[in-house]
Amino acid sequence: MNPHPIKKNWLLLSHAFNMDGRAASLTITDKIPYLLEAGISPTVFSAITGLKDTRFPHKQFLAWGPAAFRFDFRHWIANKYGRGFIYKVLTRTVSVLLAPLIGIEKICLGYSSQWSWAIPAFIRGYCLIRMGKVDVIYSIGSAWSAHLTGVWLKRATGLPLISEVHDPLVIRINPNDQGFSKPQNRDARFRHYLESQLCKYSDYVWWFTDGALHYAKVRNPNLNTPGNAQGFVVMPGANPPGDMTNRGAHHYGEYLNLCHFGSLANDRSLSIVLKAIKALTEKYPEARQHIRVHAYGAPLDALSIEAIKRYGYADILLAHGRLEKDPSSGRSGREQVAEKMQEADVLILLHGNDEWCAEYIPSKFYDYLWAGRPIWGITHRNPQLDQMLLDRGSYLSADGDGEGITMALERIWLDWQKQALIKPVWNPIGVDQAVACILDHVQEGLICD
Repeated sequence: MNPHPIKKNWLLLSHAFNMDGRAASLTITDKIPYLLEAGISPTVFSAITGLKDTRFPHKQFLAWGPAAFRFDFRHWIANKYGRGFIYKVLTRTVSVLLAPLIGIEKICLGYSSQWSWAIPAFIRGYCLIRMGKVDVIYSIGSAWSAHLTGVWLKRATGLPLISEVHDPLVIRINPNDQGFSKPQNRDARFRHYLESQLCKYSDYVWWFTDGALHYAKVRNPNLNTPGNAQGFVVMPGANPPGDMTNRGAHHYGEYLNLCHFGSLANDRSLSIVLKAIKALTEKYPEARQHIRVHAYGAPLDALSIEAIKRYGYADILLAHGRLEKDPSSGRSGREQVAEKMQEADVLILLHGNDEWCAEYIPSKFYDYLWAGRPIWGITHRNPQLDQMLLDRGSYLSADGDGEGITMALERIWLDWQKQALIKPVWNPIGVDQAVACILDHVQEGLICD
């Protein structure tokens, strides 16, 4: 028997919870079965944007600010009525009515919209704590309002606070920037302050990469010192996004299908892949008829759209958008994503080109590992991610190295022609190890009986 049993009543502060397919939601909802197995009794506070959980107390709050209210209202209406006529009428009406108030909020504060969710979450959390129903406060990113609530509750009640930082709160500009300077943007400036508060008031705080912990420690030398937060790294992993048991021999078809899942932006764009395809087809003209790039989960970014027009690739880059729950089959968007991943010849992992990539690993990477398909990682200044890709057998390129990206695509093309694409090492990273890591760290600390 463990001589230091973990206190069991945990208050989970997660703005995004039970939102189908959203990374910030999956990172915590995937942990729930393992927390329950460990004897944790959770109470969850979240926004109204996800589905209400019935396994334990789950309170959903509307944010009190107009911008966040508009955001939450859109998701709530979509969950209740779909995105048809009712959705369009109601959301547009609410947007028009709230526009003046949103403008005032932006001028007066300048914070990201979800900041005001912290107000109702703090009030209800404080009441719950005063009733003796909470032993531990657990704040979960990515929305920083959860961390703000956690700090407020810690300072008001003295209860132990553990904090999970998904994305770096301080965004550095270049390799020489350590993140010390105060940003001009008010939201960024507040996140800078909030990071220092977490490093001061949390009992334990963890990040998802070695780089993120390193730079947080540089900015907050009090981290890991007596009386301050104890910081460490947790690899979040992922549960299988669907049925991943049918991993038989891969079927090679008429097309080399390169598939990307997740968000796109100008700093994380499929245009670099299209540019490589252009170079490849100049060397291998027949490739023009056999390469297809599929984008799932988000609209195309501006640079990809421009590249499609420039190269005439409307038939090569196919945007499928977000996969929502299918009413006819009952399959969730996540289950459909799992199926499409397994059908891919190669999965594209776009890391981006911003400096913060040194502190960030795309959450989709962990889903990709379950698919059992080769990954083509195009990464930026992240040795930890590069090593994980290489250890599992992957195609690897560096963002910004156009020649290297073209060479990697040529290798993929030649391997596909020979029906000899890389066979990845089956070594997915589950969520069980993340929960075990968290509990191992906190077990001997202040939050134990």
